[in-house]
Amino acid sequence: MGNSIGIAWEKFYNENIMNYFRSLSENPFAIITLIIDITIVIFLFYYFFKIVKGSRAWQLIKGIILLVIITALSSVLNLKILNTILTGIMNWGVIAIIVIFQPELRRALEQLGTNKLTRYFGIDKDIETKTKEDIYKVVIAAEELSKSKTGALIVIERDINIQDIISTGIPMNAEVSPQLLVNIFVPKTPLHDGAAVISNNKIVAAACVLPLANDADIAKELGTRHRAAIGISKESDSIAIVVSEETGKVSVAKDGTLIADVREDALKKILISNIVTKRFTSYETKRKSKFQKLKNKLFKKKAETKKTKIEKENSNEENKKE
Repeated sequence: MGNSIGIAWEKFYNENIMNYFRSLSENPFAIITLIIDITIVIFLFYYFFKIVKGSRAWQLIKGIILLVIITALSSVLNLKILNTILTGIMNWGVIAIIVIFQPELRRALEQLGTNKLTRYFGIDKDIETKTKEDIYKVVIAAEELSKSKTGALIVIERDINIQDIISTGIPMNAEVSPQLLVNIFVPKTPLHDGAAVISNNKIVAAACVLPLANDADIAKELGTRHRAAIGISKESDSIAIVVSEETGKVSVAKDGTLIADVREDALKKILISNIVTKRFTSYETKRKSKFQKLKNKLFKKKAETKKTKIEKENSNEENKKE
């Protein structure tokens, strides 16, 4: 039996694996298509397993994998009757899979072309547009909190990392939404006491503890939230939005300064100007500067090459004359 297994394996190795590698050596371009093929298959398997994991279909997947392994082993071990039965089952397996995984397949097809799938390919909303949308959501939340006189403190991280502040709160890593921001600050709930921090277009944490500003020139009537907002804006370049519990007025703290009683339009302009305009204008300027430097470098190198070539030609002509 050991000989038959060895002969079967050798036959499979020579007829399939070796022949395939010979075809690759004869056509090197096929290696590129093979890499693309494998990448796509791995991605599809990963995405499919991500959808079914945790669902009832996950147990069925395990059963199917076991069935495939047993079928392969029955072929290698030359168990003809078992292999015939299992192969017959496998032939009908495609229809069975469509029936069994109908909900998962439908969900995958529904997501095809949506943001959830296009993110994998980097075809997502422009980061600048998303940042603007998040700012509008923060403004809507601030207005809702203001109307109900619900105390709130929202910190938007900019260039300086405030991970030490984020680590003091409860991790969330949620998409920015007005409903969630309003819900965080509902009185007598576990997350309402502290600051919600937005970083990289996510609400990364809530109930964060901020450093308090102790400046003597800060008005004594300002509460803890306002002092905390000024404190974080002094220690970093973050912008803090405060909603007063007593008056419902919205204030903005930036660069250690508090801008009190800010209306909706003014709040929107301040946030867009300081978060979007400055950040992305600076990025675009740096990008153009790098491109210009590279362009100048290439032109300089080209000019030097041309100069060297001319000098060499002139030298050759002089040598010929001599």
